[in-house]
Amino acid sequence: QVQLVESGGGLVQAGGSLRLSCAASRLTFNTYTMGWFRQTPGKERDFVAAITWSGVYTDYTDSVKGRFSISRDNAKSTVYLQMNSLKSEDTAAYYCAAAHYGTSRRPDRYDYWGQGTQVSVSS
Repeated sequence: QVQLVESGGGLVQAGGSLRLSCAASRLTFNTYTMGWFRQTPGKERDFVAAITWSGVYTDYTDSVKGRFSISRDNAKSTVYLQMNSLKSEDTAAYYCAAAHYGTSRRPDRYDYWGQGTQVSVSS
């Protein structure tokens, strides 16, 4: 079965950086849009960023534009989220997801999900 495994989360001070990785297996990776979402307890899962299968098109939620960067390596079946200038409000569990059709900010448009990795930013 398809697996998406996130890594790279942790505790960082405000202003610092982290790079999240999501490795996919049993997935025709280069045919899927990949997305990153985040969630805090008691709240809905929110869109962060997405990248099309070719990597040509990317999308970001406004709050992370200029600070986060999504990229992918199709040869390694891995998508990355480089997070710079982190703020306390970036604290959340981060999830990667795969969508076979199109690019969307809606979680219900994604077919597969990872288990999440926690990012905690101290102020």
